[in-house]
Amino acid sequence: MAFAGVVIGLTLAGLHFAIIPVTGTSLNPARSIGPAPFSGSAAIGQLWLFIVAPLIGGAIAGVVAKTRIFEKD
Repeated sequence: MAFAGVVIGLTLAGLHFAIIPVTGTSLNPARSIGPAPFSGSAAIGQLWLFIVAPLIGGAIAGVVAKTRIFEKD
């Protein structure tokens, strides 16, 4: 776990360089939710993903942590 910060940083950098220029999306849900009401119906129609996806990811992480799948004995 000593390299967790490096891995997270490189992952975010890769996403910024590869995905954002193509899709124009943000990686921060607050940055997407904030301007959505002022951007029109297309942004509002896609806003659900920025709310639901982190909740699903958190639930999956909770289940994985509770079951201790990745822990070594």
